[in-house]
Amino acid sequence: MSDKGERLQKVMAEAGIASRRHCEELILDGQVKVNGRVVRKLPVLVDPAVDTIVVAGRKLAQEQKVYYLLHKPKNVVCTNNDPEGRKRAIDLLVGVRQRVYPVGRLDADSMGLLIMTNDGDLANRLTHPRYGVIKKYVAEVSGSVSGETIETLKRGVYLDEGKATIEHIKVLRRGPNQSLLEIELREGRNRQIRRMLARLGHPVRKLTRIKIGKLNLRGLGPGKFRQLTKQEVTDLCRLIAKAEQAAAEKTPAKKRKYTRKAGEKRQSSEKKTSAKRKPTAKTAASRVRKRIVQVDE
Repeated sequence: MSDKGERLQKVMAEAGIASRRHCEELILDGQVKVNGRVVRKLPVLVDPAVDTIVVAGRKLAQEQKVYYLLHKPKNVVCTNNDPEGRKRAIDLLVGVRQRVYPVGRLDADSMGLLIMTNDGDLANRLTHPRYGVIKKYVAEVSGSVSGETIETLKRGVYLDEGKATIEHIKVLRRGPNQSLLEIELREGRNRQIRRMLARLGHPVRKLTRIKIGKLNLRGLGPGKFRQLTKQEVTDLCRLIAKAEQAAAEKTPAKKRKYTRKAGEKRQSSEKKTSAKRKPTAKTAASRVRKRIVQVDE
């Protein structure tokens, strides 16, 4: 069993055994063996390429990693388990045998580009806010969006959970009753664009995600999907690797700067302390005079 790797329930779920929650129950029930040994406690970390996993007497066979691009229509939800019984994004992938799921989410009212995959590692890295893969949207909003509003959006808008920012915004069309905006995001909070614009008095009428990295909706009608090419998957991996490298290079620089400042503050503090410990003759005389005055009073 690997000391470092993926969580066992995640590996089982990606292999199509069941949901992660049900996989946890199978583990706790003693129905899972890793390298011939029954595991009953969580967490369990495994390396699917090295460890032998047996579930209910059957050896776990890892599914081939697959990647699809879906043009999600309106009123379709990005969840594999919907108690309300609404149409799900996975319901549109007719003929796909693997257990895939959406990378990130578009709310039911929004449309556009959605990556569907069973590659959990790629999905997590694509949606991680630290790596900031850019996603482009077109938003049709109520009212005429002023230049002042655009500048406010660029500076950031405070939502309940904190300040939300955008990477880039451009007015495509401005009218007296509605405007068309092109917006790029690195982060992806829940209904972020809708909430930011609503707070500034411009409710979103229609929102479409048109691009993720280099991927776009060209030739893909609403409700349609296609498999990503090997080159497109490679480009995504390179994009993430580049963002990870940039994040790694940025973090140490900040730490060095902070440490340097802290050192300077400590040095300054030491000087002050030293000055207190070694008072000048003038300061000492002043203290003596104060004591004399206090005694006389």
